[in-house]
Amino acid sequence: MEQFDYTARPARIVFGRGTLGRTPDEVLRLGRSRVLLLATPEPAEAGDRVAQVLGDLLAGRFDGAAMHTPVEVTEQALEELRRCGADCVVAVGGGSTTGLAKALAVRTGVDQVVLPTTYAGSEVTPVLGETENGIKTTRSDPAILPETVVYDVELSATLPRALAVTSAVNALAHAVEALYSPQANPVVDSMALDAVEHLATGLRALADGVDDLEVRADLLRGAWLAGTCLGAVGMGLHHKLCHTLGGSFDLPHAPTHTVVLPHAMAYNAAAAPRAMDRIAQRLGVVDAPGAVYDLIVAAGGPTSLRELGMPADALERAAELATATPYPNPAPLTRDGIRELLARALTGERPGTAPGPGGAVRALTGQVVRSFDGVAGPRLSGLLQDLVRRLHAFAADNDMTQEEWQAGIDFLTRAGHITTDTRQEFVLLSDTLGLSSVVDVLTNSRTPDTTSSAVLGPFYVEGPPELPQGTDISAGLPGTPLYVDVTVTDTAGRPVADAAVDVWQSNEDGYYDVQLPDLDGPVLRGRLRTDPEGRLRFRSILPSEYPIPTDGPVGELLTATGRHPYRAPHLHFLIDAPGHRQLITQLFVQGGKYLDSDAVFGVKQDLIVDFEPRTGPTPDGADVGDEWRQLTFTFRLQPTG
Repeated sequence: MEQFDYTARPARIVFGRGTLGRTPDEVLRLGRSRVLLLATPEPAEAGDRVAQVLGDLLAGRFDGAAMHTPVEVTEQALEELRRCGADCVVAVGGGSTTGLAKALAVRTGVDQVVLPTTYAGSEVTPVLGETENGIKTTRSDPAILPETVVYDVELSATLPRALAVTSAVNALAHAVEALYSPQANPVVDSMALDAVEHLATGLRALADGVDDLEVRADLLRGAWLAGTCLGAVGMGLHHKLCHTLGGSFDLPHAPTHTVVLPHAMAYNAAAAPRAMDRIAQRLGVVDAPGAVYDLIVAAGGPTSLRELGMPADALERAAELATATPYPNPAPLTRDGIRELLARALTGERPGTAPGPGGAVRALTGQVVRSFDGVAGPRLSGLLQDLVRRLHAFAADNDMTQEEWQAGIDFLTRAGHITTDTRQEFVLLSDTLGLSSVVDVLTNSRTPDTTSSAVLGPFYVEGPPELPQGTDISAGLPGTPLYVDVTVTDTAGRPVADAAVDVWQSNEDGYYDVQLPDLDGPVLRGRLRTDPEGRLRFRSILPSEYPIPTDGPVGELLTATGRHPYRAPHLHFLIDAPGHRQLITQLFVQGGKYLDSDAVFGVKQDLIVDFEPRTGPTPDGADVGDEWRQLTFTFRLQPTG
């Protein structure tokens, strides 16, 4: 059983779009009435907007916040705070204004409301870093933590893309180091991994040229979670290096974090393998440090300290400063090791891989992934690269042997050999692995007003015969007679006329016509059209449960794993109507077998319907002399307009 300590930091979070307008309410909620607004001179727009909404609560404004929170700037702001008699500071901007608000709060006890415009994350930490005489020092105190943070996605959306990238990687660093912190615990781990996922999603979107409020919301939410991690546990090598480089060599904060992060991760990778594996899993990669570097490159972020103004002759001094005071870190901190790390960061070299098979695999994965950089179209490139990462990760994570790999190749080869126009073994494999149902959910996520979709299955045949309404599609095959009376409407309940409805099913023994070469022509399938009222009527036989084909490699897989091959009884429908989304679905027989263990995971609860038992005359006046079934159902299609 894992034992851990976790201290929740008391802070109020207001997150959303347009939340800037709630700032006065948050000041009043704290019982305050005179605000000193902290901002930066460039850009001034955010400060002007906050000043406007504060109205009479605004007592003064200080626009001189600077990077690394110089003590001399804090002294100037402190004079303004006293002059205007403020009892609250409202800070709008990035880490500079947040740092200044904290510096004022720790000196005077003044309350803080912070509106971040970047992804710094420091607004949710009780940590203050200040620079004096070229040396940056940090301290932690509960009094430093802002009382309220107002996250407005529209504010961060104004951050230029280049700054958004470096600020987001800065936030990513908080989450990464939290995972191998000495104070790491399951609560913080969960937040850190969610932060990694949200930040990576946003950064990849920026790399693909997509930049909207949803992307910025991902980045802002990730930054909040990552910042919360930063405030809950201690940080290691990465943050120590960045504080050294920023405070002693006047390098820009977020860009420095962006350059250093992949190299700090690589330095600690061998000593923190579980943390790196969990990060890699969330990123969908094998080599986490290399993947972060590649993501920065794709998003257009800086990769070398040289481009940030770091002189080459300063490496020795930086390594000395970074190792002068001991601090917790997964890998031992040596002056030579840190100097080597900084040398690679100086030139922007991609982080190297660890020795041994793991390092070789990561290097190979990176090489293959980069080979698809030039693929036309970002979507195809992204799909191929992600496929490579996941396939390589699967092999590496399971320590796959040559014999196991060859068995897999043989399996796929046999699946290819048995596949024909009427026997789709690869579709069957996708179905039995649940992949077809996953793609169905992703593609056809429905609204509450539309009929659920279901998998197409391996027995659909293009261009079934056109049949008139009322046709017996069973062509006299034995089975319990079934009379189908369905209606097709749109989501408003309006009938959809002349919709093409393909239907197909198995016989009472569980076989489709394509599995029975002795049958003369298509049977138990056809294409019918709805009448002006959207109604469709035809006759068939009650579908039966049936085994999917088990005479091929997919059947062998099910047998070897102890899974049964049976599908619950159902009737297939494919409905096409101009001006509406195509619907591919199945109706399952209420009370039928295998509804709770369908071999292809295709059953959805709202598609289980009553095939009602009847006796006596049928709808067409026939006397079948025994029980027959009636199916009535209304399909609702989503209009495309």
